[in-house]
Amino acid sequence: MEHPENSAAYKGLKVNDGVTSAPSVNPRFKRPKRPSFTADDYVRGILAGDKVMLARAVTLVESRLEEHQKMAQEVIEKCLPHSGKSIRVGITGVPGSGKSTSIDTLGMHVIGLGHRLAVLAIDPSSERTKGSILGDKTRMVDLSKSDEAFIRPSPSAGSLGGVARKTRETIILCEAAGFDTIFVETVGVGQSETAVHSMVDYFLLIQLAGTGDELQGIKRGIMEMCDGIVINKADGDNVKKAELAASHFRNALHLFPTPESGWVPRVQTYSGFYGINIDKVWNMVEEYVAHVRETGYFQFNRNRQAKYWMMESINEALKNSFYRDPDIQALLPEVEHEVLSDRISSFIGSSKLLDLYFGKMKGSDK
Repeated sequence: MEHPENSAAYKGLKVNDGVTSAPSVNPRFKRPKRPSFTADDYVRGILAGDKVMLARAVTLVESRLEEHQKMAQEVIEKCLPHSGKSIRVGITGVPGSGKSTSIDTLGMHVIGLGHRLAVLAIDPSSERTKGSILGDKTRMVDLSKSDEAFIRPSPSAGSLGGVARKTRETIILCEAAGFDTIFVETVGVGQSETAVHSMVDYFLLIQLAGTGDELQGIKRGIMEMCDGIVINKADGDNVKKAELAASHFRNALHLFPTPESGWVPRVQTYSGFYGINIDKVWNMVEEYVAHVRETGYFQFNRNRQAKYWMMESINEALKNSFYRDPDIQALLPEVEHEVLSDRISSFIGSSKLLDLYFGKMKGSDK
């Protein structure tokens, strides 16, 4: 582009062009092609305990591409006979209660007992950008360095139900890879607890002293789901406060009916940072598992969870099929406009769309 200052009107003035900027990327650089694997390649790697192949398989499961989903389901189906032999522990608590630090310390204790541990952390996503930091692994310093541990953070991406289903499928892959203990860390915002509770054997609630949560009715639903409550940061001058909070929680638990498992939830104080009473926390889990195995509730609960997730998968497939239908996509804006302009009610609008969808389904059967 010619500079206007070089015209005759500016006699004696000359402006030179600047130096052309070098490209930020080497023009001779060629991005290496990602290796492609078959479903059998993934299965062989997983069964051999290859953590890199396991991580790639989890990425495949989390992908929304249809071709990836088909291969992921094939991998899961082939890994299914090798799964189901782990103890699945859900861990929840309010932000700041020390979930990640506790998992790091408790996880190293479990590995010290000869177990192999997989940690699946559901990380909250931004409602604005849909991005996630996925920083849980940075707070699990010791586990990150252990060869007997596998840590996988997954973004909630605004859909707790969707990520929960993928987390359940990831559990199957981790069990097939030889991990006999699975920790599932929740987002800790309320709704995720219900989803995680439906895929684990033991549900652990981490609390802090002095928060007043033992007296809040809003926490009742979470407390009724948990099989154990632990009061974190019971160290130094905070020991007495933690013991007092534990006493309050024990009193609160007596107000609830006995759980279906027949297990009365226990309360324990500990310090995740200093590793105090960590062995007692894990003993609670082992005692619970021994109890429910003896009563038969362990397998009953596993069967109920499998049925629940089958129904959830059906619901999700029907929902996706409905919204991906081209005729529904064409009619939906029109019906939305009629509803918003008060020409029809929300129920009539939904009936119009459903009648169209199910009418097409009946027509295709003929």
